Order: sequence, then C-alpha cells, then structure tokens
Amino acid sequence: MAESRLIQGRYRLLELIGRGGMGEVWRARDESLGRQVAVKCLKPPGPHHDPGFTRVLRERFRREARVAAGLQHRGVTVVHDFGESDGVLYLVMEFLDGRNLCEILTATGHRPLPVPDVVDIAGQLAAALDYTHRRGIVHRDLKPANVVRLDDGTVKICDFGIARIGHDIAVTSRLTGTGVAMGTPHYMSPEQIGGTEVDRRSDLYSLGCVLYELATGAPPFAMDDPWAVLIGHRDTPPRPPGDHRPELPGYLDRIILDLLAKRPDGRPDDAGEIVRRITHGRSAPGYVPTVVTAQPEPLEPDFGSEPQRPRPETAPPTDPRLPLWTRGMTQGPRATGPRTPPPPDTPLSGDWTRRPALGVVPDPRPRQPPSDEQPAVLARRHHAAMDLGRLGRWTEAGEVHRAVAADRARLLGADHPDTLASRYEAAFTLSRTGRTEEALREYRQVAAARARTLGDDHPDTLAVRQETAYVLGRLGRHLEAHQTYTGVLAARERAVGADHPDTLRCRHNLAFNLGRLGRLTESYRMAREVAAARARVLGPEHPDTLLTRYEVAYTLGQLARWPEALAGYAEVAEARARVLGPDHPDTLAARHETGISLGRLGRSAEALALYRALVDDRARVHGPDHPETLRARHCLGVNLGRLGRWEEALAESRDVHAIRARVLGDDHEDTLVSRRETAVALGRLDRWQDALTHYRELAATREHLLGPDHPDTLAAREDEAGCLRHLGARATEPRVLRQRGA
Repeated sequence: MAESRLIQGRYRLLELIGRGGMGEVWRARDESLGRQVAVKCLKPPGPHHDPGFTRVLRERFRREARVAAGLQHRGVTVVHDFGESDGVLYLVMEFLDGRNLCEILTATGHRPLPVPDVVDIAGQLAAALDYTHRRGIVHRDLKPANVVRLDDGTVKICDFGIARIGHDIAVTSRLTGTGVAMGTPHYMSPEQIGGTEVDRRSDLYSLGCVLYELATGAPPFAMDDPWAVLIGHRDTPPRPPGDHRPELPGYLDRIILDLLAKRPDGRPDDAGEIVRRITHGRSAPGYVPTVVTAQPEPLEPDFGSEPQRPRPETAPPTDPRLPLWTRGMTQGPRATGPRTPPPPDTPLSGDWTRRPALGVVPDPRPRQPPSDEQPAVLARRHHAAMDLGRLGRWTEAGEVHRAVAADRARLLGADHPDTLASRYEAAFTLSRTGRTEEALREYRQVAAARARTLGDDHPDTLAVRQETAYVLGRLGRHLEAHQTYTGVLAARERAVGADHPDTLRCRHNLAFNLGRLGRLTESYRMAREVAAARARVLGPEHPDTLLTRYEVAYTLGQLARWPEALAGYAEVAEARARVLGPDHPDTLAARHETGISLGRLGRSAEALALYRALVDDRARVHGPDHPETLRARHCLGVNLGRLGRWEEALAESRDVHAIRARVLGDDHEDTLVSRRETAVALGRLDRWQDALTHYRELAATREHLLGPDHPDTLAAREDEAGCLRHLGARATEPRVLRQRGA
C-alpha cells in the first residue's frame, strides 16, 4: 500500500502516523475533494499468519467500517469511505488534529490532568457513549489510546474494531473469541474478564477506568502483572480517587466510583445519567475548579490494606477462575508509564476551592430562594475569575465563569443581568483560548437576551454585539463583522455621542476591519480621525490613542507609504516606552514594525542594529525560544542578506528554522518562512543544489497544507523553477511550471 501512494486513484498517502497489530494509519489527501483525511489500512497477511485468523481480522475491519459509518456525532470519528484496493482493505476517516489521551498523559509525565479538563472530557465522552448506546452499539475497547482530544478541545471516540451491534451478538462473539484479544486489561470490565455477555454498562466501567486515570495519573489497578490487573478488576474495590487527589469535586469522585461497580446493575443505567450528573455537578455552588495549575504526584499502586488484594508477585500465572481466552495474554498498552515525582513543595489545590464532602451527590431538587449571602458569594467568585483572566489564566477563568453563570441562572434567573454578565465573561475566555466558534455562539445568545431584557441600545447590549463583531473578524467573516460594527456604531452615537470612549473604540475596530476587507483608503482615513479624537478626549499618549496611531502606521505600510509609516511607528515606540515602559509587549511590537519600515526603505544597516537590540530585549523578557524573539531574529537574518552578508544570514536562518520547527512544528507558517529564507541564502551563495532541496520540500508542504492552486503554493513552485534555471536544468522546468498551472 505504501509503495503505491495512491488508493483508488483518489487518496494519496502522505505520512504514516500510526501502526498497530491490525494495520497502519496514514495521513492522506483526498484528491477529489481537496481535504486532509486519515486512511486506515489492514496490512496484507504474511505467510506465517493463520488463514482463519486473517479472515477474522478482515471481518472485524469490515465491521468497524460499517459500525462507524452509521454514527454521526461530534464525539465520534467520522468515516468517509471504505473499500478494497489491490487486496488491501482501507477505511477513510476524518483527520483528527489532536492527540489521544494516552499521548497527552505521556506528554505530561503521566501526571493527572487539571480538574476542569477531566470534567470536560468526562462530559463529552459520556455524551458520545450515550449516543452510540442508544443506537445499540457497545464499543468494548474504550481506553485512553482510543479517545482523541482535538486542539479545539473536542473529544472523539475512535476505533470501533470490536464493537458489538445489539442485534448481531452471535457474529460478534465469533469475531472476538479465543485467540483474539477483547479490550485492554487496565480498562476491561469484570464481565469482559469473566467471558460473559456484555452490554452498554461494560463501556461505562471502562469509562470509569479512563476517568480514574485522567484524574489521578494511574488506572484503578495499576500493577504491572496483567493477571493481578484482571483479578483486581474482578475482586478488589478501587480506592476512591479523591483519596489520592483531595481537590477532586465530590460529585466527580462519586461518579467514577459508581462507574467502577463490580456488578453491572450497580453502575449507572446509561451514559445519559452521567451527562446529567456532570452538568448538575458543574453548575452546583459547591463546585469551583482548582485555580492552581501544579499537578499532584502520580499514583503508585496502593489499594489500602484489603486482605483479599492479590499481590503482583504472588498472582498465579493461570487462575482457574479466569476464562480460557486470557491464557498467554500480555498486559497490552496503558497510558501510564515511568513516573517522575513532582517537587516536594508542589501544591495540590487552591485555598478557595470548595466541593461537597466525599461521596455526597449534589441534590438535584430546586433550592430555596437565595439568601442575601448567596449572591455575594457568587459575586466574589465572579471577581476571582476576573482576576484569573487578568493573570492570563483564561482556561481556569472560563471554568469559574461558567460555573458562576449556572449558579446565577438557578438563583436569580437566566435573564438576570448578573447571569448574563457571567455568560459574557465566559464567552470572552472562550475567545481568548482560541475557541472562537463557541465564543460567537455564546455572545449571540447573550446579545439576544440583553436586547430582550435591557433593550437594543443599552450599553451592555452594545458591548456584547461589539464583541460578536470582533470574533466574526477573527473567523475571517469580515463582511458580517463590518455590518455588525456599523450597527453598533450608529447606536452608540445616538446613545452617548461621537466622542464617547466606547464610540471611539467601536470606530477603531471598524477601521481595522475595513483594512481586512481591502478598503485601505477608507481604513486609513477613519483610523486618522479616531486617533485625533482619542488624542483630544483621552490624551495624546493614552494607550488607546497610541493603539490607533499604531494602526494608522500599519495602514500606511499597506498603502506602501513607508516614510510616513516609519515616522508613525517610531513615534509610537518612543511614546509607549515612556508610558508603558521599554519592555512592555506593545513597545517591543512598535519597535519591530519600525525595523520592518527601515528595511522596506533600504536602510538595512539601521534595521540590523535595531533588530540586534530587539533580539536581546525579547530574549531577556520572553526567552530565547519565544515566537516573538524568533520573529526578531528572522528579520535580523533578512537584513544581513540585504547587506550581502550571506554566510551570516544562512547561519541565522538555519538556526531560527531549527528552533521554530522544534517549538512551533514543521508545518507552522513561521517555520516555512524560515525554510524559504534558508533556501534564498543558499542560492545567493551559489549552492543551488542544496537550495533546490529546500524549495522542493517547501513547495510540497505548501501544496499539502493549502492545495495546489493557492497563491503561496504557486509562489513556492515558481521558486523551485527559478532554482532549476540556475542549475541549467531547463529540460525539467516545464514539468514544474505545469504543476503550478503555468
């Protein structure tokens, strides 16, 4: 399969991203639709494979395709296609841009995840299981390696290779019989271990094992001997996770223990009940997520002093009470591994974290009318979350704001101004953590509620509509943003006048958005007017005035009016150094843009001196590997090249490229820019063959990421063609130009 690189003339294999007992998973490109996908291929059997076993694997693979293709839920991996090519079965799925939970735990040194992350993952997993169970499908191999968390926080279940369809028990039993492992020991239910029939409650037990590990750092039975693990699942009561980690919310501790009941009828009846309990627990006033990011020490196996607990060193190699299929079984993968204890002074929880007593399930009944004290407590929690935001701890702030919003809705009503204020702040944290689509939905809901209760022109309504326009711009929906800004601006001018700071803030944003729409002359004119008004109302060196002056300079640069842009940036940099301090990020940003303008004007020696000083300051303030430090170093290298100092430029670009690849990733745009700068320097040093390697790799990467017709891809192909011309390889040049559509 790997040698052909193209399946069915449509799916081009690009990179091997996973390998298991059944096959391989490749990152691939769907040539027909121009999208990135994942392709799972069942490896062809070797001569040593038993034909019957191979038939079982092929049938399991086909069943996975049929099962997964029938599921359409945000928590389940989407299957696009299935087929057979040259004797190889393949399954085409959505490409998941994230890491599975096993990889996440490994990356953190096998330490527990933050409490808000555990709660969020638990809720999403339970919702996905509820969906699959309602369709008669039992996964039967739920474990950290089969759960992927995307970069936007979405959690998805994958790998339905041994799933059971409710009406097809006999077939599934044949496929998972003796000789084919059913699940992984650390996450298997007692009924799976006993070889008896399983239903959705077996998945709930596995869910409990996964959540236990996320919350504590180790599965409930973390011995290294697989037999001891199996017997632990079957016979040993797990130690409450809250004993290992006191800051766990009581409701979460209780949920995990209920999921780990030995008998299926002792567990929750369905995953929907788990969703409801998590939702109620998150909104109960007793739950405030911990605000300390340090992690507790991972667990060492410790189950107390129960006399029936089997010790790994004494567990028999074959237990007559275990089913025959377990004989010869190995441990299998689990998320935990070598552990590194944290420093001895690592705190475990915040002083102000409150939770119910261990084992107490929050009362779902409506509370009595609030006392005078309850709104005050919520106000303190609201302000604590605001403080977290000011510290840049947006994820934690968002968790607290969402919890407070739920409490305020219950105590004061869904449309109460305080409830809507908490929801507004929660949306703000979503925007600041990159969850822009979610922020947009929340802002729109708050805007509708405020318009209904406060009126269209109320300042709070206008504030949330303005934030809605901002996130629309962040999403590239600049025309919608423009329309929203225009409406807000008209309302603000009616309500508070043209020179009110809120009105000027809206006009500033509108000017910025006009530039993104390509209306540069209008953007420049409006930004100048706002800068003058802000100087008159707020003062010439107020941070908001300087921000608008910075945008004026930026627009001048976009209009290629570089002398004026340079003067504007230099003045803003000097003023910010006086007002904010020389090391403030806004001051450093203005200095960087000053260097850009100097370079554009051919004053590379001055730009080089500026960037040398800026690199030192950035490294001192942010660190040598910070993206902004590397950005300054990149510009330093560019100006070395402009001065003809190509050996130095090459060394700088190579160093920056290596660090960016390590810090940002090989496919990050900044990394690709550094790769091109390296190729340019090699060419200038007449090392065209080396340059060609870089240009080709850059063109292939851009084509993969952006598509063959994207302007950046076409520019990369043009660079490759130019390099070939310098090498005298004109015979191959037409092929390259055909690739770029020339």
